[in-house]
Amino acid sequence: MSELQDFQKLVIANAIHIKGLKVGDKAPDFILPNALGYSISLSESLKSGPVILKFYRGEWCPICNLDLREIQQYINQFKELNTEVLAISPQKPDDALSITQKNELKFEVLSDSNQEVIKAYNLQFDPGDDYHQRRDLSVLNGDGSVTLPVPATFVIDTDFTILAAHVEANYTERMSPLEILKVLKNRA
Repeated sequence: MSELQDFQKLVIANAIHIKGLKVGDKAPDFILPNALGYSISLSESLKSGPVILKFYRGEWCPICNLDLREIQQYINQFKELNTEVLAISPQKPDDALSITQKNELKFEVLSDSNQEVIKAYNLQFDPGDDYHQRRDLSVLNGDGSVTLPVPATFVIDTDFTILAAHVEANYTERMSPLEILKVLKNRA
């Protein structure tokens, strides 16, 4: 087994206990700054239709970038279903701007630099000492913390009910846009 695979297993083991919110739970409301520093709230976004809420580790994460780019490829189909996409990381708004520009994203990328929303959705974890020796999260996270969110996708209905939840300790596995579309189409 490669050194990278060993490392991934350690990170996954440190996140395995994180389950996040479940289908049927009410999604906590929030107000967070977007890439340009403007405040975006979940409640305001839900007024026009469902919301796809993506929690990702940071703009430094190649798998997160791939996932967000894949979501971008389906943005028109989501919009046809009056659905908005919001992505959240523990980084600063400047880093949200970087990922938005780098990946040409046409949806809001929000900064939860104090990780209050990440905690409210039960996604925060410490990836462990081995991880900290390889990557200094204190300089990557907006509040200088060394915790991350478990990558997660929630499909939230207009009444704040979670219709779908994908919370996976294995950060290489994400909910696909096709799975999200299926949930949205079954909602109607």
